[in-house]
Amino acid sequence: MTAFRAAFARRQAAETVELPGAFAVRDPEFSLSEEHNRLIVASADADPATLPELAAQSLGPRRRYRIAVLDETLGERATPALAAAGYGRDTELVLARETAGCALPETPAHPAELAKLRTAVLRQQLEWNPDEDVARQLTDRRRARLRGAEEVLFLAARTPEGEIAAWTDLYLDRTAGLAQLEDLVTATPHRGRSHGDTLLATGLALAAAVGIPHLFLLAAADDWPRTWYTRRGFTEIGRSHTFSGG
Repeated sequence: MTAFRAAFARRQAAETVELPGAFAVRDPEFSLSEEHNRLIVASADADPATLPELAAQSLGPRRRYRIAVLDETLGERATPALAAAGYGRDTELVLARETAGCALPETPAHPAELAKLRTAVLRQQLEWNPDEDVARQLTDRRRARLRGAEEVLFLAARTPEGEIAAWTDLYLDRTAGLAQLEDLVTATPHRGRSHGDTLLATGLALAAAVGIPHLFLLAAADDWPRTWYTRRGFTEIGRSHTFSGG
């Protein structure tokens, strides 16, 4: 899963910079998206003391830098050095479950074209981000994600009237035997109506249907969704760390 995540970041990047024990991804079109402009450390052998300098050199001037350390042990070792350089740490849980036996719900979610999904996503992003430029880039960056995996689907759950109420990305990689759900969001007016369950069940069923045995996702270690996923059969199999600052 660590290799899949690193490969996904490389594939969707407009530019990559190879560095000792790490690589940087950049995308001038989405310069305000930290996902698309960050240092990624997939090797357990990287030197933590060099990471702030590598981020600054490879990413250029930014309001803040993001360093994703995919190896759990290295992330722990890197924390003191990065804290001294002004970086805060967020921990992500890697949660996974088998797809065997998963079937579509009675009313499943369906793939949606970006053009049809964009209005709902942008409305939610504007609620979260008062900066309109940030909200627009965080909406439109899904175009770059289309390059990230063998198959990328944007699933949408709708109200009985046909309005898009919730959405998520589904990445399918038959070669790796892995699927990932990312950015599962229910729009504020539609929360509490099981749209998240619809998306999750649909993603698991679609992965099972093409012979992918495992689906994984990321959840913040200190937020409630981790328990929501645990109740739905997901198990923590690892952790990664994201450092922001500089």
